[in-house]
Amino acid sequence: MYADGFKSSPDRPSEHTRVWIPDPNEVWCSAELTRDYKEGDKSLQLRLEDETIQEYPVDVQNNEMPFLRNPDILVGENDLTALSYLHEPAVLHNLKVRFLESNHIYTYCGIVLVAINPYEKLPIYGQDVIYAYSGQNMGDMDPHIFAVAEEAYKQMARDEKNQSIIVSGESGAGKTVSAKYAMRYFATVGGSASDANIEEKVLASSPIMEAIGNAKTTCNDNSSRFGKYIQIGFDKRYHIIGANMRTYLLEKSRVVFQAEDERNYHIFYQLCAAASLPEFKELALTCAEDFFYTSQGGNTSIEGVNDAEDFEKTRQAFTLLGVRESHQISIFKIIASILHLGSVEIQAEHNGESCSISPQDEHLNNFCRLLGVEHSQMEHWLCHRKLITTSETYVKTMSLQQVVNARNALAKHIYAQLFSWIVEHINKALHTSLKQHSFIGVLDIYGFETFEVNSFEQFCINYANEKLQQQFNSHVFKLEQEEYMKEQIPWTLIDFYDNQPCIDLIEAKLGILDLLDEECKVPKGTDQNWAQKLYDRHSSSQHFQKPRMSNTAFIVIHFADKVEYLSDGFLEKNRDTVYEEQINILKASKFPLVADLFHDDKDSVSTTSASGKGSSSKINIRSARPTMKASNKEHKKTVGHQFRTSLRLLMETLNATTPHYVRCIKPNDEKLPFRFDPKRAVQQLRACGVLETIRISAAGYPSRWAYHDFFNRYRVLIKKRELANTDRKATCKSVLERLIKDPDKFQFGRTKIFFRAGQVAYLEKLRADKFREATIMIQKTVRGWLQKVKYRRLKQATLTLQRYCRGYLARRLAEHLRRTRAAVVLQKQYRMRRAYLAYQRVRGAAVIIQAFARGMFVRRIYRQVLMEHKATFIQKHVRGWLAHRRFRQMQAAAIVIQCAFRRLKARQELKALKIEARSAEHLKRLNVGMENKVVQLQRKIDDQNKEFKTLSEHLSTVTSTHAMEVEKLRKELAHYQQSHGGDANLQLQEEVERLRSELQRAHSEREVLEDAHSREKDKLRQRVADLEQENSLLKDEKEQLNNQILCQSKDEFSQNSVKENLLMKKELEEERSRYQNLVKEYSRLEQRYDNLQDEMTIIKQTPGHRRNPSNQSSLESDSNYPSISTSEVGDTEDTLQQVEEIGLEKAAMDMTVFLKLQKRVRELEQERKKLQVQLEKREQQDSKKVQVEQPKNDIDVDQDADLAYNSLKRQELESENKKLKNDLNELRKAVADQATRNNSTHSSPDGYSLLLNQLKLANEELEVRKEEVLILRTQIVSADQRRPAGKSMEPNINARTSWPNSEKHVDQEDAIEAYHGVCQTNSKTEDWGYLNEDGELGLAYQGLKQVARLLEAQLQAQSLEHEEVVESLEAQVEALKEELDKQQQTFCQTLLLSPEAQVEFGVQQEISRLTNDNLDLKEQVEKLEKNERKLKKQLKIYMKKVQDLEAAQALAQSERKRHELTRQVTVQRKEKDFQGMLEYHKEDEALLIRNLVTELKPQMLSGTVPCLPAYILYMCIRHADYTNNDLKVHSLLTSTINGIKKVLKKHNDDFEMTSFWLSNTCRLLHCLKQYSGDEGFMTQNTAKQNEHCLKNFDLTEYRQVLSDLSIQIYQQLIKIAEGVLQPMIVSAMLENESIQGLSGVKPTGYRKRSSSMADGDNAYCLEAIIRQMNSFHTVMCDQGLDPEIILQVFKQLFYMINAVTLNNLLLRKDVCSWSTGMQLRYNISQLEEWLRGRNLHQSGAVQTMEPLIQAAQLLQLKKKTHEDAEAICSLCTSLSTQQIVKILNLYTPLNEFEERVTVAFIRMIQAQLQERNDPQQLLLDSKHMFPVLFPFNPSSLTMDSIHIPACLNLEFLNEV
Repeated sequence: MYADGFKSSPDRPSEHTRVWIPDPNEVWCSAELTRDYKEGDKSLQLRLEDETIQEYPVDVQNNEMPFLRNPDILVGENDLTALSYLHEPAVLHNLKVRFLESNHIYTYCGIVLVAINPYEKLPIYGQDVIYAYSGQNMGDMDPHIFAVAEEAYKQMARDEKNQSIIVSGESGAGKTVSAKYAMRYFATVGGSASDANIEEKVLASSPIMEAIGNAKTTCNDNSSRFGKYIQIGFDKRYHIIGANMRTYLLEKSRVVFQAEDERNYHIFYQLCAAASLPEFKELALTCAEDFFYTSQGGNTSIEGVNDAEDFEKTRQAFTLLGVRESHQISIFKIIASILHLGSVEIQAEHNGESCSISPQDEHLNNFCRLLGVEHSQMEHWLCHRKLITTSETYVKTMSLQQVVNARNALAKHIYAQLFSWIVEHINKALHTSLKQHSFIGVLDIYGFETFEVNSFEQFCINYANEKLQQQFNSHVFKLEQEEYMKEQIPWTLIDFYDNQPCIDLIEAKLGILDLLDEECKVPKGTDQNWAQKLYDRHSSSQHFQKPRMSNTAFIVIHFADKVEYLSDGFLEKNRDTVYEEQINILKASKFPLVADLFHDDKDSVSTTSASGKGSSSKINIRSARPTMKASNKEHKKTVGHQFRTSLRLLMETLNATTPHYVRCIKPNDEKLPFRFDPKRAVQQLRACGVLETIRISAAGYPSRWAYHDFFNRYRVLIKKRELANTDRKATCKSVLERLIKDPDKFQFGRTKIFFRAGQVAYLEKLRADKFREATIMIQKTVRGWLQKVKYRRLKQATLTLQRYCRGYLARRLAEHLRRTRAAVVLQKQYRMRRAYLAYQRVRGAAVIIQAFARGMFVRRIYRQVLMEHKATFIQKHVRGWLAHRRFRQMQAAAIVIQCAFRRLKARQELKALKIEARSAEHLKRLNVGMENKVVQLQRKIDDQNKEFKTLSEHLSTVTSTHAMEVEKLRKELAHYQQSHGGDANLQLQEEVERLRSELQRAHSEREVLEDAHSREKDKLRQRVADLEQENSLLKDEKEQLNNQILCQSKDEFSQNSVKENLLMKKELEEERSRYQNLVKEYSRLEQRYDNLQDEMTIIKQTPGHRRNPSNQSSLESDSNYPSISTSEVGDTEDTLQQVEEIGLEKAAMDMTVFLKLQKRVRELEQERKKLQVQLEKREQQDSKKVQVEQPKNDIDVDQDADLAYNSLKRQELESENKKLKNDLNELRKAVADQATRNNSTHSSPDGYSLLLNQLKLANEELEVRKEEVLILRTQIVSADQRRPAGKSMEPNINARTSWPNSEKHVDQEDAIEAYHGVCQTNSKTEDWGYLNEDGELGLAYQGLKQVARLLEAQLQAQSLEHEEVVESLEAQVEALKEELDKQQQTFCQTLLLSPEAQVEFGVQQEISRLTNDNLDLKEQVEKLEKNERKLKKQLKIYMKKVQDLEAAQALAQSERKRHELTRQVTVQRKEKDFQGMLEYHKEDEALLIRNLVTELKPQMLSGTVPCLPAYILYMCIRHADYTNNDLKVHSLLTSTINGIKKVLKKHNDDFEMTSFWLSNTCRLLHCLKQYSGDEGFMTQNTAKQNEHCLKNFDLTEYRQVLSDLSIQIYQQLIKIAEGVLQPMIVSAMLENESIQGLSGVKPTGYRKRSSSMADGDNAYCLEAIIRQMNSFHTVMCDQGLDPEIILQVFKQLFYMINAVTLNNLLLRKDVCSWSTGMQLRYNISQLEEWLRGRNLHQSGAVQTMEPLIQAAQLLQLKKKTHEDAEAICSLCTSLSTQQIVKILNLYTPLNEFEERVTVAFIRMIQAQLQERNDPQQLLLDSKHMFPVLFPFNPSSLTMDSIHIPACLNLEFLNEV
């Protein structure tokens, strides 16, 4: 049961010692000694974990004791070799604790990574985890497959040696997944050196190989049924350039047979799932249950697996690897044909000696059709075989079993060949023509297997594992030896298990494989004969045994276990025969792919499995009888022989590389998540070599400590005098020699101390005892102090109680006396009150009686007075009515008389008017020239006559009616007077009496009502009093509720506003971050473009090639910015023209052109919408006109007149336009001539201004004429469209278009007369004789009519315009109404709010209104600016040559003055005021950029004004603006930007240089804003600074370019700072002891942390980070960087510190402890103090550290009860649920006084946090960068106060 070396030391165990004892269920169980063991005792008294007592016998003779248990402090270690006691139960327990309690699936065991399959997807394989492990040492992070992959990648780069990762384990242990993740790591970290996406192809090969090589078994749903070794090739820069795959021993038998609850290869089921697709109809497939080869295992589906989706992934992988669609269809046809072949029905005949297949067999037909072979031949040779003898060849039938075996062999052979072909093509796709520098191999191979029935496949698998185990043992032994020699420890040979005898038994001469091949050559060899030969040959071998109960089986004792193999089938599987005739049929297939699968160079007869090199296997077809031909060794290669050869090549490859081992463990057979079966686990640990590694380590000195770590851990055991020694190595030696007396228990190496097994546990015990003693002393002192404090508190409390009791008794007596006196006073007052109330009741009754009596008398008098008053009122109104009636009668009679008199006067006036009209007829004949007046008057008279007639008739009718009505009224009046004259007085008296009676009745009713009213009034008064009281109470409640609501509304409003502000800030930050990421990507692509261009230049360069000057090449390659002076270029059309001039290639990267095009597109879109609206309106108007239009001749004539006039007007304007163009050309020529003449003589300013005015006037007149022409053309076109096609006036239009005098200037009246002449000639049939004889009056009338129609047309046009204006105004009115309604609604809602809310709401409304007004004003400003730019552009076009002439003259004069008066100029410059401008010549620009940008060192400007280069550049730009030289501005800015880029590219790791140019770029950007002329940037300018503003150019687009450049520089600055700080962070924040003696280092095992150095002197501390940040801060401040940018820099750096530290904390178990939390909090407080000291606390850097602060607090909080869980959940708001659970799982106590976090507590935390919607990402993104802001920061300096130092060598700059 025990392996050698697993026994504990022979120290005598004492009471409470914990040990491990065997257990049938758990393999090992823990127990504790209940009494000391005495020498000679035959048993131990043990107490188990369930409190049961057990006697455990011991072997006294061999001194074998139970295994000792490690201290709890060592349980759960990352590395098993860190355990003090190294044995099987300790290893098993450590793995179990890590797997079940902490959910850690990876554990180191020396150089081996043990991976336990969790059967659950874990979020530990994302890109963030890959980047976290990239570049880290293995000991720095928790165990992971990525750590092994990173170690292999790093060693390949460091040692330049090929590496191998060997992944092994049982089926279902997770080998394939581990290998897949390792390849994913290499693909992500290595990447491809080109655009071939090799890493994607490497990953894409996985789904293909899983589909064709993986299957479901009872142990695993995705078991690999073959072994593979993938070599990933790298170039010299360690980028992936290609890959190659070798495969081993495909399990072909699975194609034709599957056990219960297993499946065939996945590809068959995937193809059946996709059979319904149109492209697969010809495969004739159905569901998998319908085929024999896919339904033998029973269930054809896997839970949680979608075969159709997996098939789609497989097809995509084929496509990615370059397999053509036609080849894919051919592959799927071959796979489908195998399914059809397995379902062919074979019928036995003639007593089973022969068989046949039905010709109508559907599956055979499909098989032959899919493979393109002849049906008859395949049908024949499936049931027959050919026998060849020495004399003849004949065909023999086969039995049913032989036919089935032959069919199955053919199916296996087809699938094996297809598998080899696919592997070969995958290798072709992964092959590269580049030279491979090194490679990393990933071996995914089957682990040791043992089943109830083991056959040839298990034998080969175990043989391969024997070879791998031998290689593993030798490698471990070699590493141990190297470690001892490196540390100069005396080396003693360690015995380890050597399995070479077992390997010799298998592969040596006359070994098992050799005898098997020999038996295969025997004509009638059988499995039984071969087994007998094995018994005879190897019965004496210690690794071979014969079973007692079998003669056909044999036992091989492997390194892992005994395995019994059944010899049945060995020979057949080793031969792997298939009949030659069937192969020949397949060779003759009409499909090339099928034929290629079975054609090879030589005629072979025996097929084998894949040899592993990706090439097609040789086909060996062996006849039933042995052939008589000469033997050929090529034909004798069996499966065993080829497997042995490929295994030998594999071992050679592995031996030539540095191996890395991953051992996969299957925790249970039920595939349940996080379920651990100790029996299965220990069986695999023994088989995979993990325990062998432990045994080798335990045989020597397994525990190893660096001197520094040992000193820190066991400092408490060192005496004070030993601490005085500064040599830590000597101190450690003296301590160990004092504590451990046996010198053999430890050895001192060069850098480490080596301990025997168990010594670390002993030292831990001594350390714990020391701590326990100190704890007891502290507890004793504290408890005594607490008791004293308690006594003093009790004494003080007693005195206080006595004092208060006495005072209470005295107060109670005083209270009694006061109560007695108060009772007497109350009685007196009560009696007095009762007497007073009785008196008041009597008095009140008397007063009421008096009041009622007096009221009755008063009411009686009042009623009498009221009756008299009403009678007087009635009399008054009756008399008034009678007088009014008499007045109306008299008034009517007077009106009748007036009407009659007026009618008489009207008739007299009518007669006079008729006489006057007759005299007008005579005047009409005399005055022929007054035709127009006559016609008008005639029409007027006719109208008046008509009107007079109608009025006369109406008047007569009215008069007669009125007379009849008057007569009728008179008669009625007379009749009424006669009948009612006498009775009127009687009626009035009766009426008065009736009214009096009614008045009396009303008085009585009123009295009743008054009584009821008085009673009701009293009741109401009482009710009102009650209601008032209730109302007052309600008002109080209302006020309280209003106050509460107001407070709540204020809180809610403030919270909502805060939330909205935060949300808006977040969206703004995201938008800014996206933009800056685009800028970053743009700069990266630009850099890549430059690199590629440089490479192309180097490649294409010839010996005669001449390079351009550096400045020219930079302008051509880097200048992406054209002249963006918008005041000159201005319009989008010019920008487009400029793009055409520059060329598409250079303009493609022009950001400013892109911005202009975007703006132009928006404008065009708005214009298109306006035109669309106008068009719709015009169409509606046209449709209305068409509906209203009537076909009348006069309307046609009217339209023709309009057309004639418009045509004449258009022709006139066109001629006028031509004249103006000619004048303009002449003026331009004159300008050019004047410019040429002015080269020698200067023209006067008056002549120039006169010429300019003429040009301006001509241009304005030309624009006016153009608009008129366009208007007339549109009118003519619209008129033509409106005219009907078939009108009779069409000849008039033709005549109109052919008038001969169209080129002359014609007035409108002349045009009308000409048109009337035409109308007269075409209208001779009309009769004009009704007016007069010669028709003059008719012609005049017709002309006036046409004029009126023309005027009517103009009136209609004006009315249309008016209608449009009205419509627009109506739309505005509607909009104003809607706005008014909204405001009214808003106002109503506002009235319902509280006053504070009303004020707040009003402020918001005012802000929104001002914002809208601001936007409208901005749009207007933009339009005005655009118009201004257009005007400037026109002015520039007209003045360009004149400006060039003036500039040339000014330069000539300045040159002359400078050469003639050099000394005088110098003297005058001192006397003149410097204007803040610097002048330079164009040829000096390159020198300026070189001295000021490319070759400038920041140290040269120390002591000068910060950002001096930016100020100098702006002064140069200002002079170019002053001289209106746009080319100079463009060239200077472009050269500056390109120069800065080159400097940053050259110094891409220099923080000082990057910070220097960031400050200067920002300052130049601020200067361009401050002096741009925009009022928004000039608020802080002085009057002097306002004089320095730019006058001619608008550099807005260049400001955007400089802003983007600043973003790029900022990102480079952050990158440099992060690169400097990142190596320090982990060591300084997590590992360095900021608080001395707080943390103790635990054993680290074989994998040492990189920071655990010899003396710890090279480790970084927090002071190093602070010093570095001080350096950064000093540099940025000295160089004048804006304070806001400095704040953002440190915010980003603190976020990076937080992310790196937290990520390491989440991936390292050794730092998740209470002491680390204390160290973290101390370090963070130091960083916060540094921020406050530098006045950087407002940067938000502390907020970025919040997750780390909460993680530190989480490590220090109590973690036991439900309250603790609630406290953790409420505290850790910045940590995600996954991060909290991860930290709790990783929490590791450093001392035995601490307790681990229980699983139940972690589950409690998860339950409380399950409602959180946290992201699934475990780690923080350390590459995340906050978007940067560059706030406007104007300078207080004026340009004229800046001095240029001589060290800049800028003497060629002249101050202006």
